[in-house]
Amino acid sequence: MNIGEVIRRYRKQKNMTQEEMAVRLGVTAPAVNKWENGNSYPDILLLAPIARLLEISLDTLLAFREELTAEEIREIVYEADAKLKTEPYDQALLWAKRKLEQYPGCHMLIWQLAVIFDIQRAVREVPDPEQYDDYLCSLYHRVMESSDETMRHRAADSLFGFCMRKKQYDRAEEYLNHFSPQDPERKRKQAWLFCETGRKAEACRAYEELLFSCYGVSSLALYGMYLLAMEEQDRPRARLIVEKQEELARCFDMGRYYETWGRLELAAEEGDGETVIGIARELLSGPLPAEGFSSSPLYEHMEFREPRKEFQKDQKARLIRCFSDWEKLGFLKDAPFKESWEEVLKSWEET
Repeated sequence: MNIGEVIRRYRKQKNMTQEEMAVRLGVTAPAVNKWENGNSYPDILLLAPIARLLEISLDTLLAFREELTAEEIREIVYEADAKLKTEPYDQALLWAKRKLEQYPGCHMLIWQLAVIFDIQRAVREVPDPEQYDDYLCSLYHRVMESSDETMRHRAADSLFGFCMRKKQYDRAEEYLNHFSPQDPERKRKQAWLFCETGRKAEACRAYEELLFSCYGVSSLALYGMYLLAMEEQDRPRARLIVEKQEELARCFDMGRYYETWGRLELAAEEGDGETVIGIARELLSGPLPAEGFSSSPLYEHMEFREPRKEFQKDQKARLIRCFSDWEKLGFLKDAPFKESWEEVLKSWEET
């Protein structure tokens, strides 16, 4: 957007005519008309008065920090795509450079055009594609200076991919620092980097850790959905989610504890004493929660501390206390489940 377009936009927003603006600035109406049509430019001494009159900053007036709407960005991207299909790559890129000169502060547009032209030179026959490396990287680095964390993250992601393609692994690892340690994408990219640099065992461990964390996130999401379904008294949906939790735990090799716990909770809600007692007996006689996944070949490169016998006994004792104090299991203290329930608890305490 040039200065004339900026003047027209903000003049209309203030419901001001060209004549009114001209009077306020001490110029003629035709002069304002020429500015807005791009036929001439305001004198440099008029820039500050124009900005004050329109109640905008000089940066905005000069379009240095002009932000486009999502629709405007989309239209420019579509136009870039069309030019890449009908014109030589270098001509289309020249058009993109001129477009970015108009909107040097729109980081979303800069990033999207950089990605499009970066990809296109890789998938089509472009003479000497490496000659564009410096320019495209400079665009990504401009976006890295954005005050928007999301845009900085996207630029770092693009630069990481660029360096990996160029086998510049040290530089690629530097860009990983722009990702949060809690971001699964960082772990995935780290694993990819390990693979490419021959560190296979470290790559396997990174992928396994990513898989393990994905189970935790997915399980918590399903449990949240289960609680909502129960709150809405939608038992069929709650049952479906419990089945998915069981399938998830089985798929991720988490062990019987994680496979059955959801079913136990639903059975407690529904007053299904036989199912609760059966699952409780299985949990108390079976391995501890951690023993399920720690012995799985799926996580063979991860290190899990082997629990001591005292710890194992303490964990089972906590499980017993959980069963004893759980209000939803209060119905088991009465007939017809009382005898079987007491037998389950007593049989473990005697071991």
